[in-house]
Amino acid sequence: MHIKGLWRYPVKSLAGEALDQADITRNGITGDRIVHVRGDRGPLTGRTRSQLLTLRARTGPDGQPTVEGHPWRSPEAAGLVRHHGGQDARLVSFTGGERFDVLPLLVATDGAVREFGHDVRRLRPNLLIGGVPELSERDWPGHALRIGSVVIGIHSLRGRCVVTTIDPDSGAQDLDVFRHIRRRFDGELALNCWVIEPGQVAVGDPVELITAKAQPADIGGWIVGAPYHVDEPPFAARP
Repeated sequence: MHIKGLWRYPVKSLAGEALDQADITRNGITGDRIVHVRGDRGPLTGRTRSQLLTLRARTGPDGQPTVEGHPWRSPEAAGLVRHHGGQDARLVSFTGGERFDVLPLLVATDGAVREFGHDVRRLRPNLLIGGVPELSERDWPGHALRIGSVVIGIHSLRGRCVVTTIDPDSGAQDLDVFRHIRRRFDGELALNCWVIEPGQVAVGDPVELITAKAQPADIGGWIVGAPYHVDEPPFAARP
């Protein structure tokens, strides 16, 4: 097996960026989801503001996110986020672990993606593992992936949501995608993972499935019930 793809999402619920290599820390890929969209009642995501998923977020030379090429703190980025996410939408920086839906990494496998039959970007993984037969990933929870010195623990299958129904380019919705996931995969596709040993990985690196006895310290973010207590800093991108 090998790493077939790597992605980072500098702004949560915006389109991600493909990487050739990535630094993986205990808190996931460096620069992943360090900014999110906040509304008057808490975080806003693609689950309820689906057009956010079509906005491109990238990491600038200074390590800070950009939105469609604009620095995330800029009036241009703020305007784009309001246009796609609603008038209460604004960008806020936050690096706590609650920003991840379940765990800091989401891992997909090419065998399951082939069975899925749609663009892998609908699943929003951080890593895509190649050379995996069909639905073998379903037997992986409780194991770990060794990639050089990096070890990634596999906790559970990811329960999927309506985000998978959104075309990542056009923003058009196809509910049959979600129905297919429920019928074919019992609503679960790809793997919730955490970092046991950090380090650097790159596309093409060999991957080994190993036994692991470790467990993650914390599970679950805002989306699955963690309290949303984020003090908005003075540099949040506002209208």
